[in-house]
Amino acid sequence: MKPSHGGPGAAFLLAQIGAHAASQFAGRLAALELTPPHAGIMRILGAQPAITQQALASALGMQPSRLVALVDELDTRGLIERRENPGDRRSYALHLTEKGRAMLEGVGRVGREHQQALLAALNEDEQRQLGALLRRIADQQGLAPGVHPGYARLGGPAKGACDQPGKPIG
Repeated sequence: MKPSHGGPGAAFLLAQIGAHAASQFAGRLAALELTPPHAGIMRILGAQPAITQQALASALGMQPSRLVALVDELDTRGLIERRENPGDRRSYALHLTEKGRAMLEGVGRVGREHQQALLAALNEDEQRQLGALLRRIADQQGLAPGVHPGYARLGGPAKGACDQPGKPIG
């Protein structure tokens, strides 16, 4: 479908804005010495304490070996900890530490600032409309709610269009 004004189409604009938004968010997180994958893992742990590494990797649709490296980095910084899993002594449950909860609050502030800056050209009603439209597109495309499809590419081959990006968090 060609745009009537001869400019770039909506799919290109989504890709352009998405790449710009991801770069800007990564830059904002760098002030906290975090990467977007770290922030996403912490967000999930804040919502689902005691999730196992295996369940987290599955939910993110990413290579378990790459997740171990990210979890190790967060553990070394004292932001998360592994505890024995009472339901399965062969695995560990992941938890945010007090320091991790404070960092997650910082991530939340960064996310809100990022959204305000990115959507400054739109009024509140337009922002709600845009969010609703983008959710419809994400649902139609089968994207897992709350999971960035980039996790599937971390530490492994890129997944194809027919592959599942991950399972919904919830």
